[in-house]
Amino acid sequence: MSQGLSLKQRIALELHRQVENDSRKSHPLRQLFWECTLRCNMHCRHCGSDCKVSSLFPDMPFEDFRKVLVRIKEKYDSHQIMIVLTGGEPLMRGDIERCGRAIYDMEFPWGIVSNGRLMTPRKIDALLSSGMHSATISLDGFEDDHNWMRGTQDGFSHAARAVEILAKEESIKFDVVTCVNNRNYASLPEFRDYLISLGLKSWRLFTVFPAGRAANDPELQLSPERFRGLLDFIAATRREGKISASFGCEGFLKEYEGKVRDGLFTCQAGLTVASVLCDGSISACPSIRADYHQGNIYRDDFVDVWENRFQKYRDRSWMKTGKCGDCKYFRYCQGNGMHLRDGDGNLMLCHLDRL
Repeated sequence: MSQGLSLKQRIALELHRQVENDSRKSHPLRQLFWECTLRCNMHCRHCGSDCKVSSLFPDMPFEDFRKVLVRIKEKYDSHQIMIVLTGGEPLMRGDIERCGRAIYDMEFPWGIVSNGRLMTPRKIDALLSSGMHSATISLDGFEDDHNWMRGTQDGFSHAARAVEILAKEESIKFDVVTCVNNRNYASLPEFRDYLISLGLKSWRLFTVFPAGRAANDPELQLSPERFRGLLDFIAATRREGKISASFGCEGFLKEYEGKVRDGLFTCQAGLTVASVLCDGSISACPSIRADYHQGNIYRDDFVDVWENRFQKYRDRSWMKTGKCGDCKYFRYCQGNGMHLRDGDGNLMLCHLDRL
């Protein structure tokens, strides 16, 4: 049964709200995603981008993205902005190490999000030599569950090997992300112990929102009971302290706030997070599927767009309609994550409903 917020949680949320209101005004850029390719070597059931081995959009030439970084470095402190290479599968690019090295030479920290299928020991060495600061590998359970989710027969073996290597690499920040669904839900305790045995320190878990291929797949959508069970599992794992487990930054979680993540919920899209997509679009979190693009690097100045647009992200009052209109938690939730809004601004999923 759903519970209310404790006095301690309310005080923490009110203080957090003040900090985030200041962030909406100052919007310091802290993380920039580069969707460097839409090519991918998997066929994931939950993919919202519908990536393919051969994409309709060609890979963005690095020189085009480099110009964006030059402009950003003119205005901001490059050391404070993490560049994250994503896709598609970024390792599909043959020049990924050269891209990373060039970013590093411009004094930006950089990291990569990968499905791990091409993350061989040799590739890992090359990425580390190119100045990689962080890495994230997707691993969605044991072999049968992972390969089912990723649409491959060999995805697990490659990803698991990459996790085993990177978990021991102390020079970078590394974590595993797991998409929790009805197929892998029951084995989460055993899978947690397996990750601990590999030496993993940080584990993020998330659920699937109903967009892209996942929109009509009942295997991917947890029931309210299982969703609550997932949060209870994460909270218990955190108390145990053998691995730092956290729930993804998906939405406001009411009585679970402060218990399943290191911080309290805020959608940082457009506040501290931006992205340059494969076609040049300037957006926020690349998980946002609807067209909330704010410009394009081929016709707009990125810094000008970041400083003077993103109004829909920074003033969420337009979301206070429908079920959000009279919700007493809107002051903390601010209408949930932007990735949970469709192209018309409608909320596709409410975590409070699940709770």
